[in-house]
Amino acid sequence: MICQKFCVVLLHWEFICVITAFNLSYPITPWRFKLSCMPPNSTYDYFLLPAGLSKNTSNLNGHYETAVEFNSSDTHFSNLSKTTFHCCFRSEQDRNCSLCADNIEGKTFVSTVNSSVFPQMGANWNIQCWLKGDLKLFICYVESLFKNPFKNYKHKVHLLYVLPEVLEDSPLVPQKGSFQMVHCNCSVHERCECLVPVPTAKLNDTLLMCLKITSGGVIFQSPLMSVQPINMVKPDPPLGLRMEITDDGNLKISWSSPPLVPFPLQYEVKYSENSTTVIREADKIVSATSLLVDGILPGSSYEVQVRGKRLDGPGIWSDWSTPHVFTTQDVIYFPPKILTSVGSNVSFHCIYKNENKIVSSKKIVWWMNLAEKIPQSQYDVVSDHVSKVTFFNLNETKPRGKFTYDAVYCCNEHECHHRYAELYVIDVNINISCETDGHLTKMTCRWSTNTIQSLAGSTLQLRYRRSSLYCFDIPSIHPISKPKDCYLQSDGFYECVFQPIFLLSGYTMWIRINHPLGSLDSPPTCVLPDSVVKPLPPSSVKAEIIKNIGLLKISWEKPVFPENNLQFQIRYGLSGKEIQWKMYDVYDAKSKSVSLPVPDFCAVYAVQVRCKRSDGLGLWSNWSNPAYTVVMDIKVPMRGPEFWRIINGDTMKKEKNVTLLWKPLMKNDSLCSVQRYVINHHTSCNGTWSEDVGNHTKFTFLWTEQAHTVTVLAINSIGASVANFNLTFSWPMSKVNIVQSLSAYPLNSSCVILSWILSPSDYKLMYFIIEWKNLNEDGEIKWLRISSSVKKYYIHDHFIPIEKYQFSLYPIFMEGVGKPKIINSFTQDNTEKHQNDAGLYVIVPVIISSSILLLGTLLILHQRMKKLFWEDVPNPKNCSWAQGLNFQKRTDIL
Repeated sequence: MICQKFCVVLLHWEFICVITAFNLSYPITPWRFKLSCMPPNSTYDYFLLPAGLSKNTSNLNGHYETAVEFNSSDTHFSNLSKTTFHCCFRSEQDRNCSLCADNIEGKTFVSTVNSSVFPQMGANWNIQCWLKGDLKLFICYVESLFKNPFKNYKHKVHLLYVLPEVLEDSPLVPQKGSFQMVHCNCSVHERCECLVPVPTAKLNDTLLMCLKITSGGVIFQSPLMSVQPINMVKPDPPLGLRMEITDDGNLKISWSSPPLVPFPLQYEVKYSENSTTVIREADKIVSATSLLVDGILPGSSYEVQVRGKRLDGPGIWSDWSTPHVFTTQDVIYFPPKILTSVGSNVSFHCIYKNENKIVSSKKIVWWMNLAEKIPQSQYDVVSDHVSKVTFFNLNETKPRGKFTYDAVYCCNEHECHHRYAELYVIDVNINISCETDGHLTKMTCRWSTNTIQSLAGSTLQLRYRRSSLYCFDIPSIHPISKPKDCYLQSDGFYECVFQPIFLLSGYTMWIRINHPLGSLDSPPTCVLPDSVVKPLPPSSVKAEIIKNIGLLKISWEKPVFPENNLQFQIRYGLSGKEIQWKMYDVYDAKSKSVSLPVPDFCAVYAVQVRCKRSDGLGLWSNWSNPAYTVVMDIKVPMRGPEFWRIINGDTMKKEKNVTLLWKPLMKNDSLCSVQRYVINHHTSCNGTWSEDVGNHTKFTFLWTEQAHTVTVLAINSIGASVANFNLTFSWPMSKVNIVQSLSAYPLNSSCVILSWILSPSDYKLMYFIIEWKNLNEDGEIKWLRISSSVKKYYIHDHFIPIEKYQFSLYPIFMEGVGKPKIINSFTQDNTEKHQNDAGLYVIVPVIISSSILLLGTLLILHQRMKKLFWEDVPNPKNCSWAQGLNFQKRTDIL
């Protein structure tokens, strides 16, 4: 009951911080310090007063003491006497109360409390404060160190704090009302956690604090404390602790810095090594995020922890990271894997442990894929236990199934461990081709990965460096370079675009292959954008066939860029689905047209033109859009059509209807078209006239004169044909018979041989006309014009052997058409003979070839028979029983 009333009285107590200026506040250090509250007459074991303060003093000159009077009639504490407690801060190393740095007047960091409960006793607390690694909370831990009967009393701790806006303008302590109070969490026995939120913008400001501690019914008030939160950062423990064996055979301990730390850190690394031969511990401080440990041994275990602290300036060590354990294998390869390029030299090192004993390096042998022993000339003894093997001028690794590397084994003299090192050798010769567009605004570079072996986990990147002017004689990879984004195209090439560009700057570029095992660079190449210009194709390309000359004229306009002299290349060909191109080069930069001979004037030609710099630099432009010629007449027709006639009417009458037949002229003869045909007539009575028959190929007229000559002319847009055929119809000449006989011999269903015999004549024979028709059908007559020197002719047509055909042979004289020889069937008596004659051309070569083959076979058989029968005949000189036998005579019999 007494204790409850006492507590009610204490609730109305108001504390006073007896500090009059900021420079009298206690500066919080990164280390742990103590808050001690003891009566002034306590023994030295409990409390040491600040310097200048008497042990019998009950006040501090009226400045550092507050007293609370307790009336015995009101509080029922008649048996309690008045006691004044002094509270101050001190570090663990200094047993005296701390003084201000400018303690000229002997002022101390002291506050007083009145109590009738703790006579001759005191209270102590350990305090440590820091700013959390996320830079948001300022934390203070308060731990009770009571040495009195009230040790088990429940504590209540409050922290009062303020962050003044401007410290220099506020020389006095802020008023009590400006302080904010936080309740400290004392869930853990005798230890309380106080959390003060600190805005990011005020990390460099001064934070003022006081502690208000209630314990055993007594309220203790600390002196004022000050701190800059940024100077009390306690980082989070380092992250990602890992260990690996380096290529040099050292153990590399590495980690990552905690996030959100605004300044560089230093790190303390403690590790221990435990092996069958060595046990050691070490503690090192480094500024990097890694540490190398040498002297690594196979079959050893390493345990590591790391913590961090601000590198420059005050700060607090972070907590230790979680221990990380790394165990080395019985066989150590360093490096365990190598990625290199074709033609390079690489080395592997090895330490071999067998049955808890490290094998001497002189007894180590090396194997490739457990199939090929590596020559000892490639071995090196690095130390007593470290062996080295070197590979020179390496070739590309050939994939073996899913394995894309060669396995390198380090073995004892008599056995090999199952572990091995991996050797990846790839060909990095990647060709990079670039071209500058015709507008000189961008450069496009392309490269393909089809020529190199693809490794899982690898990425490729184009890197480049631009020089101020031109390329160096020998391009080299510069340590400072820039990456360039390249995108895969549908054709399997990567494409990168440089825009804008500097035409006279040298772009040195290479492909970097990034892989977890390392990076490889392709041989560098330097490109000058001005030297790889791909001009725009020539424009305004035209193609035409020149009239009266028949040449193909091609004209074009050169592109605006580049301004260098250009050469041109022309390709032309007959238009169609698959054009057979012909090429023609024009080296005169001033040329804008060219005329070329073509075999066919009347065909449609497709023409394209492209260009390139005359000095050999740069690329050919794309081909221009095709231009096509238009078929048009370039000359008069070369000749008129060949024609024949059909005569209808009574043979006894002099008037007959003559129908002229002709075939349309081909383009080669018409040059290039025929608009119409004209028939010229000339009679024996000097009658002359012309008739236009248009595009028809048949014309009928009345033959009434003794002699009537007709000529068929072909007309195009330029004029009439120059060379024409004439045919004279003459009554007297129609009775001239010079054909004595005519025979028709069928060879097969598609060919008939027609032969004839002529009798001498005084008339000049110009040519023959052969007619034939199927007598069983009403089809049209077919005819051919043949030379006068021919005595036999092969007619190719479709013939049916069981049908009857009529064959006619007309001799054509200059004076007119002679009397024809007509037969109405094939010649039967000699048909078989002609067929046999034709067969002789095939049979005779076959007989000759067979005879030669048979003769050769007989000669070979003769030689083999002699060898078969006489192989075992003894030599007479060696056999007594064979003396006197004539073996030569026996051979002759054979």
